[in-house]
Amino acid sequence: MVSLAALCVVLPERFAFGEKELRWPTLAEVIGTEEAYPRPLPEEEGSITSPDTIAPSPDTLPSLRGRTEERLIIPKITVDSATDSRLFLRAFYASLADAGTKKIRVVHYGDSQIEEDRMTQQIRETLQAAYGGSGVGLVPLAQTIPSLTVRQELFLSGRFVSPQNGPKRYLVYGPKRDQRTDGLYGPMGQMAYMSDSLVKGSETVKAICQPLQPNMHYDRFRLFADTSVHYTTSRDTMFLSGRGGVYGLSQESKTGIIVDNIPMRGCMGIVFTKMDSTQLSTFYSEENVRLIIMQFGGNAIPSNKNPGTIQAIVKGLRQQVQYLRRCAPEASILFIGPSDMLTQIDGEWTTYPMVPYMDKLLRKMALEENIAYFSLYRWMGGSGSMMKWQEVGLAGSDGVHFTRAGARKAGKAVAEWMMEGNE
Repeated sequence: MVSLAALCVVLPERFAFGEKELRWPTLAEVIGTEEAYPRPLPEEEGSITSPDTIAPSPDTLPSLRGRTEERLIIPKITVDSATDSRLFLRAFYASLADAGTKKIRVVHYGDSQIEEDRMTQQIRETLQAAYGGSGVGLVPLAQTIPSLTVRQELFLSGRFVSPQNGPKRYLVYGPKRDQRTDGLYGPMGQMAYMSDSLVKGSETVKAICQPLQPNMHYDRFRLFADTSVHYTTSRDTMFLSGRGGVYGLSQESKTGIIVDNIPMRGCMGIVFTKMDSTQLSTFYSEENVRLIIMQFGGNAIPSNKNPGTIQAIVKGLRQQVQYLRRCAPEASILFIGPSDMLTQIDGEWTTYPMVPYMDKLLRKMALEENIAYFSLYRWMGGSGSMMKWQEVGLAGSDGVHFTRAGARKAGKAVAEWMMEGNE
């Protein structure tokens, strides 16, 4: 111990070792009188169950010792703590009175945190239990990510194929080679193009969508596609023929609540302005979409350390909110912010420094745009809460994603928070 203490005194804090930079703790760090690395900013007490008690405070991130050029000054944000953002869901709440006689549609867009119908499933079950409705809603023709609520299979000329080997897919959030130039992606931000060049001598596609949950019965199995694509259905199977774009299949009821799960893996959410406004407006209007949920921000955190970059991303998200509002003027909008996320700094797991900053910026943006905001980060417990979630099996080893159990818990919390606002 004496020898190690001596090394703490004589060795520099950082030194090169081949192509690596090694770090050696100071004596003060070892004996506990100095923090090894600046901790994340202290967060206010409270949770999202009382979401409007966040007090404004100036935030700064201390630099690494000896590296003052990396010092980050985070601007102060003024937030109106008296505003309950659920007030901005009042149009959606009012529409629920008609759920007994007409269909009320909810569209949930998000990143990989909602893949597999995670989180969305809990929102759907809660709303349908209270206001009626059934079915899983929209699914793509070719689903590359398995779902917890529906099993899909695709056949070309009677031969089973993987989604990747089915009709050509175009995604607004994918690489450029998979994007369209005309913006015609449909409401899911992705579409599949049926063509007779896919299978020699045949244009027939068979899609099986089998609900996996006992309560996922539905009244009708619908197709959203170009008029040149035709279809028939037999129970959970749809037969399609023709040439043209397929924008989604939907299993739903004629009345009650329909909730669509639309995950966009790796997406920061700044893509909706690339989608054709006429297509979106037509779908939102004809399908009576009364609530749009946007859940983005997490994908911007790992690669960005600069507050200015985070500000630019939130500005881009504001533009998406404004665009969707123009496309769906009768719909309320709810934005769900990113969860707590962990990274290693000097070998120690800690919250990404930009998580609390983005959370505050998103909340401020939401209040200014008159949309509701749910802070996953604060509801989880704030800085470092992801580690506690990992300990009880609610978060994965990557320190970023919920486990299925964690996603169920988070989705249920969002649904209950929404329902409380309508009491």
